[in-house]
Amino acid sequence: MTASPTPRRAALAFVFVTALLDVLALGIVIPVLPDLLKGFVGGDNARAAHMVGLFGTLFAAMQFLFSPLIGALSDRFGRRPILLVSCFGLGADYLLMALAPTLSWLVVGRILSGITAASFTTASAYIADVTPAEKRAGAFGMLGAAFGLGFIVGPAAGGLLGAVSPRLPFWVAGGLSLLNACYGLFVLPESLPADRRGVFSWRRANPLGAFALLRGAPGLLGLGGIVWLYYLAHEVLNNTFVIYVNDRYGWGPESVGLTLAGVGVCSTVVQGGLVGRVVKRLGARRTMMVGLVAGTAGFAVFGASSAGIGLLCGIPLVALWGMVGPSAQSLMSARVSATEQGLLQGTLVSIRGVTGMVGPVLFTTVLADSVGPFAMLPHGSPFLLAAVLLMAALGLSFLVTRPQEAVA
Repeated sequence: MTASPTPRRAALAFVFVTALLDVLALGIVIPVLPDLLKGFVGGDNARAAHMVGLFGTLFAAMQFLFSPLIGALSDRFGRRPILLVSCFGLGADYLLMALAPTLSWLVVGRILSGITAASFTTASAYIADVTPAEKRAGAFGMLGAAFGLGFIVGPAAGGLLGAVSPRLPFWVAGGLSLLNACYGLFVLPESLPADRRGVFSWRRANPLGAFALLRGAPGLLGLGGIVWLYYLAHEVLNNTFVIYVNDRYGWGPESVGLTLAGVGVCSTVVQGGLVGRVVKRLGARRTMMVGLVAGTAGFAVFGASSAGIGLLCGIPLVALWGMVGPSAQSLMSARVSATEQGLLQGTLVSIRGVTGMVGPVLFTTVLADSVGPFAMLPHGSPFLLAAVLLMAALGLSFLVTRPQEAVA
């Protein structure tokens, strides 16, 4: 299929839905994965908990290792084939996990899902191909909104489906991914013309080689550091929120679920509807800084609030923090050529993979030392640490960006 400089609306909708289904498929299995694992380990909760941790680490490790490769392949062969192969692969993988007869098969399936779910890399590169530089932050924000929406709907749907059978969510996730891939065969044009494609190199298509890209343009390495701190701070929500609010405020599953849904809704609104408008007014640089200030304040409120109502007041600030990712992504995208967009997006996903391996250990260790009768750290320490990380990112942003770069 020939390249199209102005892809049809259906093609962009496909890219959005692909990102949404990537996250939705992950979210659907979250409520049922522990129960499914318990069935393989004789109902042993301790072993199941260890396996859940192993599965999370495996997924992050696959994202770290393979995202640069997938991005580099899309720079060489185009976005369309890589996106479609990833979608078909993800669908087939979830069907494999639905049928898995042993724990080993389930582990293999989780490894494959970490690889194929890296289509988020190519989706971001596709957006960079077809969106003018001054509008990329808003477009990347829409992908972020898909991410948030998937984590709102996915766990809820997974819980309902899992009540029927712990394997049913895997069937549904696989079916949705395969249907979307079939749809993409008809509506997705290529976004990267042959004359703008790069040369594939194994030296660069690996995490260490891909990180060398960050040294290739002024300020790119520093922006990569900001993104790393941003992703690392995000791990505090994934790994400590439930235990923290249960210990400090006595919240049960219903309160936790509603609060996390509220965080997801606010974040989706910010990334899907606000980022583009704010960047148009302030520029990507200042929008990123505003987001870092808001995130620092929001996590400080989370950590300092002795009552649950105080934490709820911090949710809008944490939602505004979501402007950082699309703004930083836009600034970085403007610093690389069309032949390197896929590699850049793969590098960013790889950075997230690193934080996905480091963050859980860091924040759960701090949490363990801040709860219970023998706590050595004050309540809220994980969130206060996240606030410190974002303060460091804010300081770094002053060093590596310049005022005239506000419109990237």
